[in-house]
Amino acid sequence: MSRCELSGKGPKVKNLVSHSNVKTKFRVQPNVQKKQLYSNALNRTVKLQVATSTIRNIEHVGGFDTYILNQPDLQLSARALVTKKKIQAQLKKKQSLAKGVKK
Repeated sequence: MSRCELSGKGPKVKNLVSHSNVKTKFRVQPNVQKKQLYSNALNRTVKLQVATSTIRNIEHVGGFDTYILNQPDLQLSARALVTKKKIQAQLKKKQSLAKGVKK
């Protein structure tokens, strides 16, 4: 069963309706691709299974880091949640270094 690790998008059940209006249930899988997404904060790539619609959303908001930081923790997979925590820690470290330089 395929599921997007960032948006939580999974399979749906739909009706296939014939000309005679006979409804047959079938499953529709999301278009999930294995992608390497670059994190500017971590300065490396992260391998995740991501839906193509999520890839468009990542490009729309301006990058992987901003997208994953704005996602709720409940939607993220375990691997994506670990990556989010690493990004948050790295950004806090950069902020503390920037504050130390200003003083």
